[in-house]
Amino acid sequence: MDHIDRRTATLLTLLGPLMAGGAAGAQAAEPSAPAPTESYMDKVPASWKGAEQIGILIYDDVTALDVVGPHYFLGRLAGATVHFIADRIRPISSDANLTLMPTATFETCPKDLDILLVGGGTKGTLKAMRDPATIAFIKDRGERAKWVTSVCTGSLLLGKAGLLRGYRATSHWIGRPLLKEFGAIEVDERVVFDRNRITGAGVSAGLDLGLSILKTLRPLEFAQMVQLFGEYAPQPPLDSGTPDHAPAPVLARANDMLADFVAGVREAAAKR
Repeated sequence: MDHIDRRTATLLTLLGPLMAGGAAGAQAAEPSAPAPTESYMDKVPASWKGAEQIGILIYDDVTALDVVGPHYFLGRLAGATVHFIADRIRPISSDANLTLMPTATFETCPKDLDILLVGGGTKGTLKAMRDPATIAFIKDRGERAKWVTSVCTGSLLLGKAGLLRGYRATSHWIGRPLLKEFGAIEVDERVVFDRNRITGAGVSAGLDLGLSILKTLRPLEFAQMVQLFGEYAPQPPLDSGTPDHAPAPVLARANDMLADFVAGVREAAAKR
């Protein structure tokens, strides 16, 4: 019996670290907001720092650049905290299979946000538009947020949540004519400010929106410095980024490919 006890004790000694590692692994499976780390942005003057709470909504098949683009600038708002928010803590796959990990849920996200940002997409946006929990979250936080913002077809989600009625707004070129379905006033501009609503045009306009917010909330020199760090000075190799500039066959094909999305938005808008 003593011999068996000694063998058991030896096995427990050997397996102990593995068992502890397994427990640690189980705990690691519950992601949380990363702890702040030292950054060169910490070196800015104290007067340039704030304490904003920023919520960025992500959902299945969101267009990644819609949220990652503005995050480049918003994530450099010295002193701010950024929350990537989803229905629950789980990997979120973008429409191009880039995996994003939320740090907060609809329930754990701060109730009062300084900035709410909603990105867009196509099939993912339609699915989100048809999901009562997602729309309820956007409406709840949007009604209290200091700034309600969107990129691309994310403005259609704001519209579905009732947050753009009577507001001037923009969207991706395919979505701009659909804004009126939600009582918004269509504006063909890159970034549109109307009171505390800030909407950006399609996808890459999220960079302009993020920089515009930075310029609004911090001194001009700060915004210029972050723009310099990002070397944001676009010179696209093609000139077909808007319907006015795209060749007619390209525009026709794009409209055809997005026809189901347009029909889906109109259907969702009709269901109050």
